[in-house]
Amino acid sequence: MRIERMTVGVFQVNTWLITDESSGLSALVDTGEGEDVRQQLEARSGLNLAHILLTHAHLDHAGALADIQAAFPHATTWLPEDEKPLFDTLPMQGTMFGMPHLNRPCGRIDHWVHGGDTVQMGELTFTFVPTPGHTPGQGCWWVGDDLFVGDTLFAGSIGRTDFPMSNPATAVESLRRLMELPGHLNVHSGHGPSTTLEKELKTNPFLGYLRREKGIEGPKGLTWAPGT
Repeated sequence: MRIERMTVGVFQVNTWLITDESSGLSALVDTGEGEDVRQQLEARSGLNLAHILLTHAHLDHAGALADIQAAFPHATTWLPEDEKPLFDTLPMQGTMFGMPHLNRPCGRIDHWVHGGDTVQMGELTFTFVPTPGHTPGQGCWWVGDDLFVGDTLFAGSIGRTDFPMSNPATAVESLRRLMELPGHLNVHSGHGPSTTLEKELKTNPFLGYLRREKGIEGPKGLTWAPGT
Protein backbone atom coordinates (compact mmCIF):
# COMPACT_ATOMS: atom_id res chain seq x y z
CA MET A 1 0.00 0.00 0.00
CA ARG A 2 1.27 3.45 -0.91
CA ILE A 3 -0.03 6.57 0.91
CA GLU A 4 0.46 10.07 -0.48
CA ARG A 5 -0.67 13.34 1.09
CA MET A 6 -1.81 16.44 -0.79
CA THR A 7 -2.31 19.52 1.39
CA VAL A 8 -4.44 22.03 -0.47
CA GLY A 9 -6.71 25.03 -0.44
CA VAL A 10 -7.61 27.90 1.83
CA PHE A 11 -7.97 25.58 4.82
CA GLN A 12 -4.78 23.58 4.11
CA VAL A 13 -6.75 20.35 4.24
CA ASN A 14 -4.99 17.03 3.87
CA THR A 15 -6.36 14.81 1.14
CA TRP A 16 -4.96 11.30 0.92
CA LEU A 17 -4.28 9.12 -2.11
CA ILE A 18 -4.01 5.43 -1.20
CA THR A 19 -2.85 2.99 -3.86
CA ASP A 20 -3.09 -0.81 -3.80
CA GLU A 21 0.16 -1.70 -5.53
CA SER A 22 -1.03 -5.21 -6.44
CA SER A 23 -3.91 -3.94 -8.58
CA GLY A 24 -2.84 -0.39 -9.38
CA LEU A 25 -6.16 0.93 -8.07
CA SER A 26 -6.28 4.11 -5.99
CA ALA A 27 -8.70 5.69 -3.53
CA LEU A 28 -8.89 9.35 -2.55
CA VAL A 29 -9.86 10.27 1.01
CA ASP A 30 -11.50 13.73 0.92
CA THR A 31 -11.25 16.22 -1.93
CA GLY A 32 -10.30 19.72 -0.81
CA GLU A 33 -12.49 22.60 -1.96
CA GLY A 34 -10.78 23.83 -5.13
CA GLU A 35 -9.11 22.62 -8.32
CA ASP A 36 -5.82 21.66 -6.67
CA VAL A 37 -6.46 17.96 -6.11
CA ARG A 38 -7.99 17.36 -9.53
CA GLN A 39 -5.01 19.03 -11.18
CA GLN A 40 -2.54 16.95 -9.19
CA LEU A 41 -4.42 13.75 -9.95
CA GLU A 42 -4.67 14.52 -13.66
CA ALA A 43 -0.90 15.08 -13.75
CA ARG A 44 -0.26 11.49 -12.58
CA SER A 45 0.36 9.18 -15.48
CA GLY A 46 -1.64 5.97 -15.34
CA LEU A 47 -3.68 6.86 -12.25
CA ASN A 48 -6.68 4.52 -11.88
CA LEU A 49 -8.93 6.25 -9.35
CA ALA A 50 -11.47 3.69 -8.19
CA HIS A 51 -13.03 5.33 -5.12
CA ILE A 52 -13.56 8.66 -3.38
CA LEU A 53 -13.99 8.07 0.35
CA LEU A 54 -15.36 11.08 2.22
CA THR A 55 -14.93 11.43 5.99
CA HIS A 56 -17.52 14.20 6.26
CA ALA A 57 -19.21 16.92 4.22
CA HIS A 58 -17.62 20.21 5.23
CA LEU A 59 -16.67 22.20 2.14
CA ASP A 60 -12.91 21.80 2.65
CA HIS A 61 -13.33 18.01 2.62
CA ALA A 62 -16.06 17.54 0.01
CA GLY A 63 -16.26 20.82 -1.91
CA ALA A 64 -14.25 19.65 -4.92
CA LEU A 65 -16.21 16.42 -5.30
CA ALA A 66 -18.12 17.42 -8.44
CA ASP A 67 -14.93 18.71 -10.06
CA ILE A 68 -13.05 15.46 -9.41
CA GLN A 69 -16.00 13.33 -10.48
CA ALA A 70 -16.11 15.17 -13.81
CA ALA A 71 -12.46 14.29 -14.38
CA PHE A 72 -12.75 10.70 -13.08
CA PRO A 73 -16.35 9.66 -13.84
CA HIS A 74 -15.80 5.98 -13.08
CA ALA A 75 -14.69 6.57 -9.47
CA THR A 76 -17.41 5.64 -6.97
CA THR A 77 -18.08 7.99 -4.06
CA TRP A 78 -18.86 6.92 -0.49
CA LEU A 79 -20.21 9.17 2.28
CA PRO A 80 -21.69 8.48 5.75
CA GLU A 81 -25.47 8.65 5.40
CA ASP A 82 -25.79 10.80 8.53
CA GLU A 83 -23.83 13.49 6.66
CA LYS A 84 -26.59 14.02 4.09
CA PRO A 85 -28.10 17.10 5.82
CA LEU A 86 -24.67 18.75 5.88
CA PHE A 87 -23.76 17.56 2.38
CA ASP A 88 -26.93 19.18 1.04
CA THR A 89 -25.70 22.57 2.32
CA LEU A 90 -22.54 22.61 0.14
CA PRO A 91 -24.09 25.15 -2.29
CA MET A 92 -24.39 27.58 0.66
CA GLN A 93 -21.68 26.48 3.09
CA GLY A 94 -19.28 29.16 1.91
CA THR A 95 -21.87 31.81 2.71
CA MET A 96 -22.51 30.19 6.10
CA PHE A 97 -18.81 30.60 6.95
CA GLY A 98 -18.56 34.13 5.53
CA MET A 99 -16.86 33.05 2.28
CA PRO A 100 -19.57 32.91 -0.41
CA HIS A 101 -16.96 32.40 -3.14
CA LEU A 102 -16.46 28.90 -1.67
CA ASN A 103 -20.05 27.77 -2.25
CA ARG A 104 -19.82 24.47 -4.14
CA PRO A 105 -22.14 22.04 -5.95
CA CYS A 106 -22.89 18.81 -4.14
CA GLY A 107 -21.64 16.26 -6.61
CA ARG A 108 -22.86 12.65 -6.66
CA ILE A 109 -22.96 10.11 -3.83
CA ASP A 110 -22.97 6.52 -5.09
CA HIS A 111 -23.03 4.76 -1.72
CA TRP A 112 -24.22 5.91 1.71
CA VAL A 113 -22.19 4.17 4.41
CA HIS A 114 -22.77 3.09 8.02
CA GLY A 115 -20.57 1.76 10.79
CA GLY A 116 -18.77 -1.44 9.83
CA ASP A 117 -19.36 -1.06 6.08
CA THR A 118 -16.37 -1.97 3.95
CA VAL A 119 -14.97 -0.95 0.58
CA GLN A 120 -12.77 -3.49 -1.20
CA MET A 121 -10.02 -2.28 -3.53
CA GLY A 122 -7.65 -4.93 -4.78
CA GLU A 123 -6.03 -6.44 -1.71
CA LEU A 124 -7.07 -3.52 0.52
CA THR A 125 -10.19 -3.42 2.69
CA PHE A 126 -11.36 -0.04 3.98
CA THR A 127 -13.67 -0.23 7.01
CA PHE A 128 -15.84 2.71 8.01
CA VAL A 129 -15.63 3.66 11.70
CA PRO A 130 -18.28 6.23 12.75
CA THR A 131 -16.97 9.06 14.96
CA PRO A 132 -19.72 11.73 14.93
CA GLY A 133 -19.48 14.94 16.92
CA HIS A 134 -17.57 17.37 14.72
CA THR A 135 -20.39 16.73 12.26
CA PRO A 136 -23.45 14.42 12.43
CA GLY A 137 -21.87 11.59 10.47
CA GLN A 138 -18.11 12.24 10.60
CA GLY A 139 -16.18 8.99 10.42
CA CYS A 140 -12.83 7.34 9.77
CA TRP A 141 -11.61 4.97 7.07
CA TRP A 142 -9.46 2.16 8.52
CA VAL A 143 -7.17 0.11 6.29
CA GLY A 144 -4.36 -2.06 7.62
CA ASP A 145 -2.38 -0.09 10.20
CA ASP A 146 -3.71 3.27 9.02
CA LEU A 147 -6.69 5.40 10.03
CA PHE A 148 -7.86 8.32 7.90
CA VAL A 149 -9.80 10.31 10.49
CA GLY A 150 -10.90 13.53 8.80
CA ASP A 151 -11.47 16.10 11.55
CA THR A 152 -12.15 13.62 14.36
CA LEU A 153 -8.65 13.85 15.84
CA PHE A 154 -5.49 15.85 15.19
CA ALA A 155 -1.96 15.71 16.53
CA GLY A 156 -2.49 17.55 19.83
CA SER A 157 -6.08 18.56 19.18
CA ILE A 158 -9.55 17.48 18.00
CA GLY A 159 -12.11 18.71 15.50
CA ARG A 160 -14.13 21.73 16.58
CA THR A 161 -17.52 21.06 18.12
CA ASP A 162 -18.97 24.58 18.04
CA PHE A 163 -20.08 24.53 14.39
CA PRO A 164 -23.67 24.18 13.21
CA MET A 165 -24.63 20.47 13.42
CA SER A 166 -21.71 19.72 15.80
CA ASN A 167 -22.35 17.94 19.11
CA PRO A 168 -19.67 18.03 21.86
CA ALA A 169 -21.26 15.23 23.92
CA THR A 170 -21.30 12.96 20.88
CA ALA A 171 -17.65 13.81 20.17
CA VAL A 172 -16.72 12.79 23.73
CA GLU A 173 -18.24 9.34 23.15
CA SER A 174 -16.72 9.00 19.67
CA LEU A 175 -13.21 9.69 20.96
CA ARG A 176 -13.78 7.20 23.77
CA ARG A 177 -14.66 4.50 21.22
CA LEU A 178 -11.85 5.50 18.88
CA MET A 179 -9.30 5.02 21.63
CA GLU A 180 -10.40 1.41 22.05
CA LEU A 181 -8.75 0.63 18.70
CA PRO A 182 -5.15 -0.65 18.69
CA GLY A 183 -2.78 2.09 19.85
CA HIS A 184 -0.19 1.46 17.14
CA LEU A 185 -2.56 2.62 14.39
CA ASN A 186 -1.26 5.54 12.35
CA VAL A 187 -3.62 8.52 12.43
CA HIS A 188 -3.80 10.56 9.21
CA SER A 189 -5.81 13.68 9.96
CA GLY A 190 -7.61 16.20 7.81
CA HIS A 191 -5.22 18.94 8.93
CA GLY A 192 -1.68 18.90 10.27
CA PRO A 193 0.83 16.07 10.74
CA SER A 194 0.15 12.38 11.20
CA THR A 195 0.37 10.76 14.61
CA THR A 196 -0.69 7.52 16.37
CA LEU A 197 -3.60 6.68 18.64
CA GLU A 198 -1.17 5.74 21.41
CA LYS A 199 0.66 9.05 21.27
CA GLU A 200 -2.56 11.08 21.34
CA LEU A 201 -3.98 9.07 24.23
CA LYS A 202 -0.86 9.85 26.26
CA THR A 203 -0.39 13.51 25.34
CA ASN A 204 -3.40 15.13 23.66
CA PRO A 205 -4.79 17.87 25.96
CA PHE A 206 -8.34 17.13 24.83
CA LEU A 207 -8.10 13.49 25.95
CA GLY A 208 -7.37 14.06 29.62
CA TYR A 209 -10.73 12.53 30.56
CA LEU A 210 -9.71 9.29 28.85
CA ARG A 211 -6.37 9.19 30.63
CA ARG A 212 -8.20 9.51 33.95
CA GLU A 213 -10.65 6.76 33.00
CA LYS A 214 -7.85 4.42 31.94
CA GLY A 215 -5.40 5.32 34.71
CA ILE A 216 -2.80 6.58 32.25
CA GLU A 217 -0.23 9.13 33.40
CA GLY A 218 -0.10 12.34 31.42
CA PRO A 219 -1.30 15.93 31.29
CA LYS A 220 -4.54 16.60 33.16
CA GLY A 221 -6.05 18.01 29.99
CA LEU A 222 -8.69 20.54 29.07
CA THR A 223 -12.34 20.70 29.98
CA TRP A 224 -14.06 21.20 26.65
CA ALA A 225 -17.38 19.35 27.05
CA PRO A 226 -19.46 17.87 29.88
CA GLY A 227 -17.66 14.85 31.26
CA THR A 228 -14.17 15.95 30.24
